[in-house]
Amino acid sequence: MELDFERCYRAVDSRDQRFDGWFYTAVRTTGIYCRPSCPAITPKRENVTFYPSAAAAQRGGFRACRRCRPDAAPGSPEWDLRADLVGRAMRLIADGVVDRDGVPGLASRLGYTERHLNRLLTAELGAGPLALARAQRAQTARILIETTDLGLAEIAFAAGFGSVRQFNDTILEVYARSPSALRERRVARQPEAGTISLRLAFRAPLHAGALLGFLAARALPGIEECDVTTYRRGLNLPHGSATVALTPGDRWVAATLRLADVRDLAPAVARCRRLFDLDADPVAVDGMLGADPALAAAVRAEPGVRVPRAVDGFELAVRAIVGQQVSVAGARQTLSRMLTPTAPGELRGFPAAATVAELPDAAFRMPAARRESIRALAQAIADGKLDLEPGADREESVARLLELPGVGAWTAGYVAMRAIGDPDVLLPTDVAVRRGARALGLPDSPKALAAHAERWRPWRSYALMRLWRSA
Repeated sequence: MELDFERCYRAVDSRDQRFDGWFYTAVRTTGIYCRPSCPAITPKRENVTFYPSAAAAQRGGFRACRRCRPDAAPGSPEWDLRADLVGRAMRLIADGVVDRDGVPGLASRLGYTERHLNRLLTAELGAGPLALARAQRAQTARILIETTDLGLAEIAFAAGFGSVRQFNDTILEVYARSPSALRERRVARQPEAGTISLRLAFRAPLHAGALLGFLAARALPGIEECDVTTYRRGLNLPHGSATVALTPGDRWVAATLRLADVRDLAPAVARCRRLFDLDADPVAVDGMLGADPALAAAVRAEPGVRVPRAVDGFELAVRAIVGQQVSVAGARQTLSRMLTPTAPGELRGFPAAATVAELPDAAFRMPAARRESIRALAQAIADGKLDLEPGADREESVARLLELPGVGAWTAGYVAMRAIGDPDVLLPTDVAVRRGARALGLPDSPKALAAHAERWRPWRSYALMRLWRSA
């Protein structure tokens, strides 16, 4: 990836937080790398090298700054925006696929050879999939070291390292401290075994009210709950179940995770970040949308509106099918009848596709056509014919969704936006979208609205959220 030296240096000199996660600053005289907003004295130009990833900086022999914690910076918004092989690979690496299945598993999921994948990632990010996964393992290990009472050997394997020696060597190389020295920074003892508290950074601004309000209106009893400050839900993760509580603040989202297996920390964090759209660049999005006079007032009044994503692609697709041509409240009521009741206060993940595919007709409690659509969806995912997870090929997934009975353009687009993460979805036939368009003085016919929305590319999903809010 080509980095413009002057632009990067200006960002570092002004300590511009918007560029955190876009690139990393390595200083040859100190041997450390930082995020652009690091409060340390700006290094001299002749001593600086810029890297597109933390893994590339580590590969160059630099250690992470202890002051600005560059590994805790928001991820690059580019990986949510891009639908190409590199973007898909980065989303899967963040979800822990390399730790679970190795580079062969990652390459297989993407449909390319290991050699081709390594070549592309190295060209773009200065590091291959193993190095990128290693950098993520180091960050996961640091979180566990500093926030839990787990033994260091347990942490080594929970973070995905193959041996304690590899764990020790990596932590020393990345942080210039041994694991036992990092443990001296440990916070107070956690109130409950298996509980991990951490901060999820984001680029300001973040409109927490819009985010929580959207999720609260759609919260399913037994799966999730939401109030004016905190969202809680159950998760199904690769090694077991979990619950998470997310509370947005001015500078970060406070996350409290209860994991059945600490090996699931990295995928849990990745899915929470995706759910709250924390890697977005709101300044870029709002700048584009605010240039349209019809949206300018709404953007000024509510900066930082995000697109709520999903922690489970299948769950989101079921919600979309049930929500076709009914109100949000009606869809929520129908889905609640479909789920098995839980004990008060208990939260769990949404049923797996294989489980839903085997449910008897009576369990669905909805019209037969919609029931068969959900059953066909569940079977396609259970059979591996449909991928709705972060690394999915967006065009292919939408095409396969449209092949399912009862799935049309609205449903496929809604799933593409929230489950697969497409930032450029409009849904011009949606009734609420057309109502919102009228409220903002925009054309409300689907064809005219779609034509006007061409100026919002590649952020039409964010414009869609604003149209819904205006409705």
